[in-house]
Amino acid sequence: MLGWRLVMSAILIPSMVALFWLDHQQGNSALILLGFCLFVAVRNAYELTDLMNIRNIQPHFAVTALLSSLVVLAGWGHVLFLKSEETSTAALLMSLGGIGSALTISFVALLALEALRYRGPGRSMESLGGNLLTVFYAGGLMSVTAQLRWFPNPQMGYFAIASMIICVKSGDTFAYTFGRLWGKRKLAPILSPGKTQMGLVGAIFGSTLGGWLWLTFAGELFDVTITRGSLWNVMAYSAVIGLIGLVGDLCESLIKRDVQKKDSAILMPGFGGLLDILDSPLFAGPFALAWWTLWPPAT
Repeated sequence: MLGWRLVMSAILIPSMVALFWLDHQQGNSALILLGFCLFVAVRNAYELTDLMNIRNIQPHFAVTALLSSLVVLAGWGHVLFLKSEETSTAALLMSLGGIGSALTISFVALLALEALRYRGPGRSMESLGGNLLTVFYAGGLMSVTAQLRWFPNPQMGYFAIASMIICVKSGDTFAYTFGRLWGKRKLAPILSPGKTQMGLVGAIFGSTLGGWLWLTFAGELFDVTITRGSLWNVMAYSAVIGLIGLVGDLCESLIKRDVQKKDSAILMPGFGGLLDILDSPLFAGPFALAWWTLWPPAT
């Protein structure tokens, strides 16, 4: 299993780097990233609706995939409708407003769908909850996380995105290592029996180390001059994002445990489904966006 994980990582990571590099070369419209986000949203909608097709829940893949795509597209509103001289604050507010409006439309549409499908008590509210969870998870988290492409500014967008991913994945790697070497006490024995308290320590240590290394030394890889912020800001950002990534992993475990399934899908050996790979980055993305907007760890 570990060998498969290493092989798949060796394929996935360079592929993601190439995609992000190509999108950066195409300018600030980020159309390549848009295509990637739409694919992820639709795939995650499929995996979530497949997971929750149990008990009284009747999820609807086609509708949730369409609405998730609408939410992602709403995040590109500032690219289409704002002039280049507009401030970044106005652009961010427009994007978040568009995403919020798309989520509101999704709620109304899903509520109307359940009214049309109603045949008797016992299923409608469960199905509505499952469909709403799918749109917020697959579309909402993806769209908000994608805003890091432009904020705090488009020139260092992928530097910010990479910082979040590195914090999360470094934390995940060290959590696994610390847990295997020294983990004895379970962190959440019922929800996620494999996670330990030492794994939590490893997640914070790994994310702090990975984030500090990236924010300190990786600026030379980009076209613009990037200066690291204060050490305390960098350390706090890295540790918090890594911790939130761990919480995101636990939250996805909640969904899988409640429907009594091990993986979100059988897509890639050693990883499970796409949702299993992106659960932590998607959960941490909105928090990273807020941090980069309010207290940028690099400028």
